[in-house]
Amino acid sequence: MQEVGEIMHLAGSGRVIIQLSTELVEGQILCDEKGTRVAKVNELIGPVSRPFASATPLTNNIKKYIGKNVFASQESPANKPKKFRRRKN
Repeated sequence: MQEVGEIMHLAGSGRVIIQLSTELVEGQILCDEKGTRVAKVNELIGPVSRPFASATPLTNNIKKYIGKNVFASQESPANKPKKFRRRKN
């Protein structure tokens, strides 16, 4: 896993704000150091030199992760190609 940033705070909308140290894509799944899925990136905001990410929490107890580093999940829906099923007649 690659470290991508630090969770800064919980916004009023319920999303977490993450200060990024590396570039991410929208839809990327973020994990803690143990591999627990913590958040999913919704949008990238802020300056290009040091961007922030707004992410939806994937855990009920997101407050314990504030101030901790997050890592990019290797298996992410943002990186996987979509699989389409053929319709059978």
